[in-house]
Amino acid sequence: MTKKKKTLTTAFGAPVGNDQNSVTAGPRGPVLMQDMHLMEKLAHFDRERIPERVVHAKGAGAYGHFQVTADVTKYTKAAFLSKVGKKTDVFVRFSTVGGEKGSADAERDPRGFAVKFYTEEGNYDLVGNNTPVFFIRDPLKFPDFIHTQKRNPATNCKDPDMFWDFLSLTPESLHQVTVLFSDRGTPATYRHMNGYSSHTFKWYNADGDYFWVQYHFKTDQKIRNFTRQEADKMRADDPDHATRDLHESIAKGDFPSWTLEMQIMTPEMARDYRYDILDITKVWPHKDVPPITVGKLVLDRNPVNYFAEVEQAAFCPGNFVPGIASSPDKMLQARLFSYHDTHLHRLGTNYQLIPVNQPKNAPELNYQRDGFMRVDDGGGSGPNYWPNSFGGPAPDPAGNEPSLPLEGDADRYEFQHPNDDFEQPGALFRKVMSDQDRANLIGNIVAHLGGAKKRIQRRQCALFHKVDPEYGGGVAKGLGLDLSDIRTLAGMSQQDLVEATSV
Repeated sequence: MTKKKKTLTTAFGAPVGNDQNSVTAGPRGPVLMQDMHLMEKLAHFDRERIPERVVHAKGAGAYGHFQVTADVTKYTKAAFLSKVGKKTDVFVRFSTVGGEKGSADAERDPRGFAVKFYTEEGNYDLVGNNTPVFFIRDPLKFPDFIHTQKRNPATNCKDPDMFWDFLSLTPESLHQVTVLFSDRGTPATYRHMNGYSSHTFKWYNADGDYFWVQYHFKTDQKIRNFTRQEADKMRADDPDHATRDLHESIAKGDFPSWTLEMQIMTPEMARDYRYDILDITKVWPHKDVPPITVGKLVLDRNPVNYFAEVEQAAFCPGNFVPGIASSPDKMLQARLFSYHDTHLHRLGTNYQLIPVNQPKNAPELNYQRDGFMRVDDGGGSGPNYWPNSFGGPAPDPAGNEPSLPLEGDADRYEFQHPNDDFEQPGALFRKVMSDQDRANLIGNIVAHLGGAKKRIQRRQCALFHKVDPEYGGGVAKGLGLDLSDIRTLAGMSQQDLVEATSV
Protein backbone atom coordinates (compact mmCIF):
# COMPACT_ATOMS: atom_id res chain seq x y z
CA MET A 1 0.00 0.00 0.00
CA THR A 2 1.48 3.37 -1.04
CA LYS A 3 1.74 5.91 1.76
CA LYS A 4 -0.08 9.17 1.03
CA LYS A 5 2.46 12.00 0.57
CA LYS A 6 2.35 14.75 3.18
CA THR A 7 1.74 18.26 1.87
CA LEU A 8 3.97 21.11 3.06
CA THR A 9 1.86 23.90 4.60
CA THR A 10 2.18 27.36 6.10
CA ALA A 11 1.99 27.78 9.88
CA PHE A 12 -1.77 28.08 9.50
CA GLY A 13 -2.22 25.00 7.37
CA ALA A 14 -2.46 26.44 3.85
CA PRO A 15 -0.71 24.25 1.23
CA VAL A 16 2.62 25.50 -0.10
CA GLY A 17 3.02 25.11 -3.88
CA ASN A 18 6.71 26.00 -4.21
CA ASP A 19 9.36 26.09 -1.47
CA GLN A 20 12.39 26.77 -3.69
CA ASN A 21 11.62 30.01 -5.49
CA SER A 22 10.49 33.35 -4.06
CA VAL A 23 7.82 35.45 -5.80
CA THR A 24 9.56 38.15 -7.86
CA ALA A 25 8.66 40.80 -10.42
CA GLY A 26 9.91 38.92 -13.45
CA PRO A 27 12.69 36.30 -13.51
CA ARG A 28 15.32 38.77 -12.27
CA GLY A 29 13.12 41.30 -10.53
CA PRO A 30 12.92 42.22 -6.83
CA VAL A 31 11.12 39.99 -4.36
CA LEU A 32 7.49 40.97 -3.72
CA MET A 33 6.15 41.57 -0.21
CA GLN A 34 3.07 39.59 -1.15
CA ASP A 35 5.08 36.32 -0.91
CA MET A 36 3.62 35.53 2.50
CA HIS A 37 5.25 32.10 2.61
CA LEU A 38 8.67 33.76 2.34
CA MET A 39 7.73 36.43 4.90
CA GLU A 40 6.48 33.83 7.38
CA LYS A 41 9.53 31.61 6.86
CA LEU A 42 12.03 34.44 7.36
CA ALA A 43 10.18 35.94 10.32
CA HIS A 44 10.15 32.61 12.12
CA PHE A 45 13.80 31.99 11.28
CA ASP A 46 14.70 35.40 12.75
CA ARG A 47 13.16 34.30 16.03
CA GLU A 48 14.32 30.67 16.18
CA ARG A 49 16.72 31.26 19.04
CA ILE A 50 15.45 31.93 22.52
CA PRO A 51 17.77 33.60 25.06
CA GLU A 52 20.59 31.36 26.19
CA ARG A 53 20.60 30.30 29.82
CA VAL A 54 22.92 32.54 31.84
CA VAL A 55 24.31 29.40 33.50
CA HIS A 56 23.91 25.74 32.50
CA ALA A 57 23.61 26.89 28.87
CA LYS A 58 24.82 23.68 27.26
CA GLY A 59 23.20 20.41 28.21
CA ALA A 60 21.77 17.04 27.27
CA GLY A 61 18.63 15.32 28.48
CA ALA A 62 16.63 12.11 28.50
CA TYR A 63 13.43 10.57 29.84
CA GLY A 64 13.14 7.65 32.21
CA HIS A 65 11.66 6.65 35.52
CA PHE A 66 12.36 6.61 39.22
CA GLN A 67 11.41 3.55 41.27
CA VAL A 68 11.14 3.41 45.06
CA THR A 69 13.12 0.57 46.66
CA ALA A 70 12.70 1.35 50.39
CA ASP A 71 9.87 2.42 52.69
CA VAL A 72 10.40 6.12 53.58
CA THR A 73 6.85 6.96 54.65
CA LYS A 74 8.02 7.69 58.21
CA TYR A 75 10.03 10.57 56.73
CA THR A 76 7.81 11.95 53.95
CA LYS A 77 4.20 11.84 52.77
CA ALA A 78 5.17 12.54 49.14
CA ALA A 79 2.86 10.35 47.06
CA PHE A 80 5.54 9.34 44.54
CA LEU A 81 7.59 7.93 47.45
CA SER A 82 4.62 6.27 49.17
CA LYS A 83 5.36 2.59 48.55
CA VAL A 84 8.12 0.24 47.51
CA GLY A 85 8.04 -0.51 43.79
CA LYS A 86 6.22 2.67 42.79
CA LYS A 87 7.44 4.19 39.50
CA THR A 88 7.34 7.84 38.48
CA ASP A 89 8.19 9.24 35.04
CA VAL A 90 11.13 11.65 34.98
CA PHE A 91 13.03 13.95 32.66
CA VAL A 92 16.68 14.61 33.47
CA ARG A 93 18.91 17.35 32.11
CA PHE A 94 22.70 17.32 32.50
CA SER A 95 24.75 20.41 31.75
CA THR A 96 27.97 22.29 32.09
CA VAL A 97 27.64 25.44 34.19
CA GLY A 98 29.88 28.27 33.06
CA GLY A 99 30.28 27.74 29.33
CA GLU A 100 28.13 28.97 26.48
CA LYS A 101 26.01 26.67 24.30
CA GLY A 102 28.92 26.17 21.92
CA SER A 103 31.44 25.25 24.62
CA ALA A 104 33.01 21.82 24.90
CA ASP A 105 31.54 19.09 27.10
CA ALA A 106 34.99 18.30 28.53
CA GLU A 107 35.61 21.75 30.05
CA ARG A 108 36.63 21.90 33.71
CA ASP A 109 33.34 22.93 35.22
CA PRO A 110 30.69 21.68 37.65
CA ARG A 111 27.97 19.65 35.92
CA GLY A 112 24.29 20.26 36.42
CA PHE A 113 22.12 17.28 37.39
CA ALA A 114 18.42 18.29 37.26
CA VAL A 115 15.54 15.83 37.68
CA LYS A 116 11.88 16.55 36.94
CA PHE A 117 9.51 14.03 38.56
CA TYR A 118 6.07 13.96 36.90
CA THR A 119 4.16 12.99 40.06
CA GLU A 120 0.42 12.67 40.62
CA GLU A 121 0.64 15.69 42.94
CA GLY A 122 2.34 17.92 40.38
CA ASN A 123 5.88 18.25 39.10
CA TYR A 124 8.72 18.01 41.59
CA ASP A 125 12.01 19.48 40.39
CA LEU A 126 15.29 18.56 42.06
CA VAL A 127 18.01 20.85 40.72
CA GLY A 128 21.51 19.78 41.73
CA ASN A 129 25.10 19.39 40.58
CA ASN A 130 27.67 16.61 40.33
CA THR A 131 29.43 18.08 43.38
CA PRO A 132 28.04 17.94 46.93
CA VAL A 133 29.18 21.50 47.78
CA PHE A 134 29.27 24.94 46.15
CA PHE A 135 31.59 27.96 45.92
CA ILE A 136 29.60 30.45 48.03
CA ARG A 137 26.94 30.35 50.73
CA ASP A 138 25.25 33.74 50.31
CA PRO A 139 23.27 34.52 47.13
CA LEU A 140 24.28 38.18 47.15
CA LYS A 141 27.66 36.99 45.85
CA PHE A 142 26.24 34.84 43.06
CA PRO A 143 26.01 37.31 40.13
CA ASP A 144 29.57 38.48 40.86
CA PHE A 145 30.84 34.92 41.08
CA ILE A 146 29.27 33.95 37.75
CA HIS A 147 30.67 37.09 36.09
CA THR A 148 34.16 35.96 37.05
CA GLN A 149 33.59 32.56 35.44
CA LYS A 150 32.42 34.12 32.18
CA ARG A 151 34.23 36.60 29.91
CA ASN A 152 36.12 39.79 30.68
CA PRO A 153 33.88 42.73 29.72
CA ALA A 154 36.77 44.48 27.95
CA THR A 155 38.45 41.62 26.11
CA ASN A 156 35.50 39.19 25.83
CA CYS A 157 37.96 36.42 26.76
CA LYS A 158 38.08 34.08 29.74
CA ASP A 159 40.26 35.76 32.36
CA PRO A 160 42.31 33.87 34.99
CA ASP A 161 42.75 37.11 36.94
CA MET A 162 38.97 37.53 37.33
CA PHE A 163 38.54 33.85 38.10
CA TRP A 164 41.18 33.59 40.83
CA ASP A 165 40.88 37.12 42.21
CA PHE A 166 37.30 36.44 43.31
CA LEU A 167 38.04 32.96 44.65
CA SER A 168 41.12 34.08 46.57
CA LEU A 169 38.99 36.79 48.19
CA THR A 170 36.32 34.22 49.07
CA PRO A 171 37.85 31.47 51.27
CA GLU A 172 34.52 29.64 51.59
CA SER A 173 35.11 28.52 47.98
CA LEU A 174 38.09 26.31 48.90
CA HIS A 175 36.12 23.07 49.28
CA GLN A 176 34.45 23.37 45.88
CA VAL A 177 37.66 24.61 44.23
CA THR A 178 39.44 21.50 45.50
CA VAL A 179 36.73 19.27 44.07
CA LEU A 180 36.59 21.19 40.78
CA PHE A 181 40.33 21.06 40.15
CA SER A 182 40.55 17.40 40.99
CA ASP A 183 39.79 15.06 38.11
CA ARG A 184 36.15 15.14 39.23
CA GLY A 185 36.04 18.53 37.54
CA THR A 186 36.22 16.76 34.17
CA PRO A 187 33.80 13.78 34.22
CA ALA A 188 34.32 11.33 31.36
CA THR A 189 30.59 11.34 30.51
CA TYR A 190 27.31 12.38 32.10
CA ARG A 191 26.65 8.69 32.78
CA HIS A 192 29.80 8.31 34.87
CA MET A 193 29.19 10.99 37.50
CA ASN A 194 27.09 11.36 40.62
CA GLY A 195 24.37 13.93 41.25
CA TYR A 196 23.80 15.77 44.54
CA SER A 197 21.14 18.07 45.90
CA SER A 198 23.96 20.05 47.57
CA HIS A 199 21.29 21.96 49.48
CA THR A 200 19.51 20.67 52.55
CA PHE A 201 15.77 20.15 52.06
CA LYS A 202 12.89 19.40 54.42
CA TRP A 203 10.90 16.18 54.29
CA TYR A 204 7.74 15.89 56.41
CA ASN A 205 5.41 12.98 57.08
CA ALA A 206 1.64 12.56 57.44
CA ASP A 207 1.90 13.28 61.19
CA GLY A 208 3.59 16.62 60.63
CA ASP A 209 7.04 15.51 61.79
CA TYR A 210 9.84 16.94 59.69
CA PHE A 211 13.43 15.98 58.86
CA TRP A 212 16.40 17.60 57.14
CA VAL A 213 17.64 15.66 54.10
CA GLN A 214 20.25 15.67 51.36
CA TYR A 215 20.05 13.69 48.09
CA HIS A 216 22.88 11.65 46.55
CA PHE A 217 22.37 10.03 43.14
CA LYS A 218 25.23 7.51 42.86
CA THR A 219 26.07 6.39 39.34
CA ASP A 220 25.72 2.64 38.74
CA GLN A 221 28.20 2.95 35.88
CA LYS A 222 30.97 3.84 38.38
CA ILE A 223 32.80 7.16 38.50
CA ARG A 224 35.01 7.85 35.50
CA ASN A 225 36.95 11.07 35.02
CA PHE A 226 39.35 12.55 32.51
CA THR A 227 42.79 13.75 33.46
CA ARG A 228 43.58 17.28 32.36
CA GLN A 229 45.45 15.94 29.34
CA GLU A 230 42.60 13.60 28.35
CA ALA A 231 40.08 16.43 28.70
CA ASP A 232 42.23 18.72 26.55
CA LYS A 233 42.38 16.08 23.83
CA MET A 234 38.64 15.41 23.99
CA ARG A 235 37.82 19.11 23.66
CA ALA A 236 39.71 19.08 20.38
CA ASP A 237 38.51 15.68 19.13
CA ASP A 238 34.81 15.90 19.99
CA PRO A 239 33.45 19.00 21.78
CA ASP A 240 30.04 17.28 22.11
CA HIS A 241 31.30 13.93 23.39
CA ALA A 242 29.12 13.73 26.54
CA THR A 243 25.98 14.81 24.70
CA ARG A 244 26.67 12.23 22.01
CA ASP A 245 27.52 9.51 24.53
CA LEU A 246 24.24 9.89 26.44
CA HIS A 247 22.12 9.78 23.29
CA GLU A 248 23.97 6.85 21.72
CA SER A 249 23.99 4.80 24.92
CA ILE A 250 20.23 5.07 25.32
CA ALA A 251 19.63 4.49 21.59
CA LYS A 252 21.44 1.15 21.74
CA GLY A 253 19.65 0.04 24.92
CA ASP A 254 22.50 0.67 27.36
CA PHE A 255 20.31 2.55 29.84
CA PRO A 256 22.24 4.52 32.48
CA SER A 257 21.04 4.36 36.06
CA TRP A 258 21.72 5.89 39.44
CA THR A 259 20.97 4.71 42.99
CA LEU A 260 19.39 7.38 45.17
CA GLU A 261 20.80 7.57 48.68
CA MET A 262 19.47 9.97 51.29
CA GLN A 263 21.11 11.49 54.33
CA ILE A 264 18.39 12.18 56.88
CA MET A 265 18.72 14.17 60.08
CA THR A 266 16.20 14.99 62.80
CA PRO A 267 15.78 18.62 63.92
CA GLU A 268 17.31 17.65 67.27
CA MET A 269 20.41 16.22 65.59
CA ALA A 270 20.72 19.30 63.39
CA ARG A 271 20.50 21.70 66.32
CA ASP A 272 23.68 20.37 67.93
CA TYR A 273 25.52 19.21 64.81
CA ARG A 274 29.15 20.23 64.43
CA TYR A 275 28.51 21.89 61.06
CA ASP A 276 25.80 24.29 60.01
CA ILE A 277 23.49 21.97 58.04
CA LEU A 278 22.44 24.93 55.86
CA ASP A 279 26.00 25.72 54.76
CA ILE A 280 26.27 24.56 51.15
CA THR A 281 30.08 24.69 51.31
CA LYS A 282 30.06 21.77 53.78
CA VAL A 283 29.15 18.07 53.54
CA TRP A 284 27.67 15.86 56.24
CA PRO A 285 30.34 13.18 56.70
CA HIS A 286 28.86 9.73 56.13
CA LYS A 287 30.20 8.46 59.44
CA ASP A 288 27.99 11.10 61.13
CA VAL A 289 24.90 10.63 58.96
CA PRO A 290 25.01 7.28 57.12
CA PRO A 291 23.09 7.41 53.82
CA ILE A 292 20.15 5.06 53.26
CA THR A 293 19.21 3.67 49.84
CA VAL A 294 15.81 4.92 48.68
CA GLY A 295 15.37 4.20 44.98
CA LYS A 296 16.66 3.81 41.45
CA LEU A 297 16.74 6.35 38.61
CA VAL A 298 16.87 4.92 35.06
CA LEU A 299 17.05 6.83 31.75
CA ASP A 300 15.65 4.82 28.84
CA ARG A 301 14.22 7.20 26.22
CA ASN A 302 15.84 9.90 24.14
CA PRO A 303 14.08 13.16 23.25
CA VAL A 304 12.64 13.34 19.75
CA ASN A 305 13.44 17.03 19.31
CA TYR A 306 16.29 18.69 21.20
CA PHE A 307 14.90 22.22 21.16
CA ALA A 308 11.39 21.26 22.22
CA GLU A 309 12.40 18.90 24.99
CA VAL A 310 15.88 19.80 26.22
CA GLU A 311 16.40 23.45 25.36
CA GLN A 312 12.91 24.39 26.57
CA ALA A 313 13.01 22.20 29.67
CA ALA A 314 12.70 24.43 32.72
CA PHE A 315 13.55 23.25 36.23
CA CYS A 316 12.76 25.22 39.36
CA PRO A 317 13.83 24.22 42.90
CA GLY A 318 10.61 25.85 44.11
CA ASN A 319 8.49 23.14 42.45
CA PHE A 320 7.70 20.98 45.47
CA VAL A 321 5.02 18.40 46.24
CA PRO A 322 3.35 17.73 49.61
CA GLY A 323 5.90 15.98 51.83
CA ILE A 324 8.91 17.93 50.52
CA ALA A 325 9.79 21.56 51.21
CA SER A 326 12.57 24.12 51.26
CA SER A 327 15.00 24.88 54.06
CA PRO A 328 16.26 28.29 55.27
CA ASP A 329 19.51 27.80 53.31
CA LYS A 330 20.19 31.30 51.95
CA MET A 331 21.41 30.06 48.58
CA LEU A 332 18.39 27.81 48.16
CA GLN A 333 16.01 30.61 49.17
CA ALA A 334 17.38 32.81 46.39
CA ARG A 335 17.22 30.00 43.84
CA LEU A 336 13.51 29.53 44.58
CA PHE A 337 13.02 32.98 43.08
CA SER A 338 15.78 33.16 40.50
CA TYR A 339 15.05 29.97 38.54
CA HIS A 340 11.39 30.80 38.02
CA ASP A 341 12.27 34.39 37.17
CA THR A 342 14.81 33.40 34.52
CA HIS A 343 12.31 30.99 32.92
CA LEU A 344 9.80 33.82 32.67
CA HIS A 345 12.43 35.86 30.84
CA ARG A 346 13.71 33.06 28.63
CA LEU A 347 10.54 31.11 27.80
CA GLY A 348 7.63 33.38 28.71
CA THR A 349 4.99 33.62 31.40
CA ASN A 350 3.27 30.40 30.31
CA TYR A 351 6.38 28.20 30.12
CA GLN A 352 4.57 25.55 32.17
CA LEU A 353 2.44 24.82 29.09
CA ILE A 354 5.44 23.65 27.05
CA PRO A 355 4.94 19.86 26.89
CA VAL A 356 8.22 18.89 28.60
CA ASN A 357 7.32 21.18 31.52
CA GLN A 358 3.65 20.28 31.84
CA PRO A 359 2.50 18.53 35.02
CA LYS A 360 1.17 15.68 32.92
CA ASN A 361 0.01 13.55 35.86
CA ALA A 362 -1.65 16.42 37.74
CA PRO A 363 -3.39 18.95 35.46
CA GLU A 364 -2.83 22.65 36.16
CA LEU A 365 -5.89 24.11 37.92
CA ASN A 366 -5.55 27.72 39.04
CA TYR A 367 -6.59 31.29 38.30
CA GLN A 368 -3.52 32.45 36.36
CA ARG A 369 -4.83 33.64 33.02
CA ASP A 370 -3.77 34.99 29.63
CA GLY A 371 -0.25 36.23 28.91
CA PHE A 372 2.14 35.67 26.03
CA MET A 373 1.91 32.26 24.31
CA ARG A 374 -1.17 31.01 26.15
CA VAL A 375 -1.84 27.99 23.94
CA ASP A 376 -4.65 26.18 25.75
CA ASP A 377 -8.22 27.38 26.37
CA GLY A 378 -6.96 29.78 29.05
CA GLY A 379 -9.32 28.49 31.70
CA GLY A 380 -12.31 28.56 29.38
CA SER A 381 -15.40 30.29 30.73
CA GLY A 382 -14.61 29.46 34.35
CA PRO A 383 -13.98 32.11 36.99
CA ASN A 384 -10.59 33.77 37.11
CA TYR A 385 -10.66 34.70 40.79
CA TRP A 386 -10.82 33.13 44.26
CA PRO A 387 -12.90 32.87 46.37
CA ASN A 388 -15.79 32.12 44.02
CA SER A 389 -19.07 30.23 44.23
CA PHE A 390 -19.00 28.84 40.68
CA GLY A 391 -17.23 25.57 41.34
CA GLY A 392 -13.67 26.73 40.69
CA PRO A 393 -10.69 24.84 42.19
CA ALA A 394 -10.33 25.43 45.93
CA PRO A 395 -7.27 25.30 48.21
CA ASP A 396 -6.72 22.06 50.15
CA PRO A 397 -5.15 22.42 53.62
CA ALA A 398 -3.48 19.03 53.10
CA GLY A 399 -1.03 20.86 50.87
CA ASN A 400 0.34 22.91 53.77
CA GLU A 401 3.74 22.00 55.25
CA PRO A 402 4.48 21.92 58.99
CA SER A 403 5.43 25.25 60.52
CA LEU A 404 9.08 26.04 61.11
CA PRO A 405 9.96 28.28 64.09
CA LEU A 406 12.01 31.34 63.14
CA GLU A 407 13.46 34.12 65.24
CA GLY A 408 15.88 37.04 65.02
CA ASP A 409 16.15 40.64 63.88
CA ALA A 410 16.21 41.53 60.21
CA ASP A 411 19.79 42.43 59.28
CA ARG A 412 22.67 41.54 56.95
CA TYR A 413 24.54 38.90 58.93
CA GLU A 414 27.97 37.47 58.25
CA PHE A 415 28.23 33.70 58.50
CA GLN A 416 28.43 32.94 62.22
CA HIS A 417 29.01 29.20 62.61
CA PRO A 418 32.33 28.52 64.39
CA ASN A 419 33.67 25.97 61.87
CA ASP A 420 36.24 27.27 59.42
CA ASP A 421 36.53 27.00 55.65
CA PHE A 422 39.74 24.94 55.67
CA GLU A 423 38.86 21.79 57.62
CA GLN A 424 36.74 19.89 55.09
CA PRO A 425 38.88 20.62 52.00
CA GLY A 426 41.87 19.60 54.14
CA ALA A 427 40.23 16.28 55.01
CA LEU A 428 39.39 15.76 51.34
CA PHE A 429 43.00 16.41 50.34
CA ARG A 430 44.61 14.25 53.05
CA LYS A 431 42.15 11.42 53.66
CA VAL A 432 40.11 10.93 50.49
CA MET A 433 42.53 11.65 47.67
CA SER A 434 45.26 9.24 46.63
CA ASP A 435 48.82 10.38 45.90
CA GLN A 436 47.93 10.45 42.19
CA ASP A 437 44.76 12.43 42.90
CA ARG A 438 46.76 15.01 44.83
CA ALA A 439 49.37 15.25 42.09
CA ASN A 440 46.67 15.74 39.43
CA LEU A 441 44.88 18.34 41.57
CA ILE A 442 48.04 20.40 42.00
CA GLY A 443 48.94 20.07 38.33
CA ASN A 444 45.45 21.15 37.25
CA ILE A 445 45.54 24.22 39.48
CA VAL A 446 49.04 25.21 38.38
CA ALA A 447 48.00 25.01 34.72
CA HIS A 448 45.05 27.37 35.32
CA LEU A 449 46.26 29.64 38.13
CA GLY A 450 49.50 30.19 36.23
CA GLY A 451 47.66 32.62 33.95
CA ALA A 452 46.81 34.97 36.83
CA LYS A 453 48.89 37.83 38.26
CA LYS A 454 51.61 36.88 40.76
CA ARG A 455 49.93 38.68 43.66
CA ILE A 456 46.74 36.67 43.06
CA GLN A 457 48.79 33.47 42.81
CA ARG A 458 50.42 34.26 46.17
CA ARG A 459 47.06 34.96 47.85
CA GLN A 460 45.47 31.76 46.52
CA CYS A 461 48.50 29.63 47.43
CA ALA A 462 48.37 31.00 50.98
CA LEU A 463 44.74 29.81 51.21
CA PHE A 464 45.73 26.38 49.90
CA HIS A 465 48.53 26.32 52.51
CA LYS A 466 45.93 26.99 55.23
CA VAL A 467 44.05 23.92 53.94
CA ASP A 468 47.21 21.81 54.00
CA PRO A 469 50.90 22.80 53.77
CA GLU A 470 51.53 20.11 51.14
CA TYR A 471 48.64 21.49 49.08
CA GLY A 472 49.77 25.12 49.19
CA GLY A 473 53.43 24.21 48.89
CA GLY A 474 52.82 21.98 45.87
CA VAL A 475 50.94 24.67 43.97
CA ALA A 476 53.48 27.33 44.96
CA LYS A 477 56.35 25.16 43.79
CA GLY A 478 54.63 24.50 40.48
CA LEU A 479 54.20 28.25 39.99
CA GLY A 480 57.78 29.03 40.97
CA LEU A 481 56.77 31.06 44.05
CA ASP A 482 58.86 31.58 47.18
CA LEU A 483 57.71 28.93 49.70
CA SER A 484 58.80 30.98 52.73
CA ASP A 485 56.71 33.89 51.44
CA ILE A 486 53.67 31.61 51.06
CA ARG A 487 54.13 30.29 54.61
CA THR A 488 54.29 33.86 55.93
CA LEU A 489 51.13 34.84 54.06
CA ALA A 490 49.35 31.70 55.27
CA GLY A 491 49.92 32.80 58.86
CA MET A 492 47.98 36.03 58.30
CA SER A 493 44.31 36.76 58.87
CA GLN A 494 42.22 37.01 55.72
CA GLN A 495 42.11 40.79 55.95
CA ASP A 496 45.88 41.10 56.36
CA LEU A 497 46.39 38.57 53.55
CA VAL A 498 44.25 40.64 51.20
CA GLU A 499 46.11 43.82 52.10
CA ALA A 500 49.49 42.14 51.63
CA THR A 501 48.57 40.92 48.14
CA SER A 502 46.57 43.89 46.85
CA VAL A 503 49.47 45.40 44.90
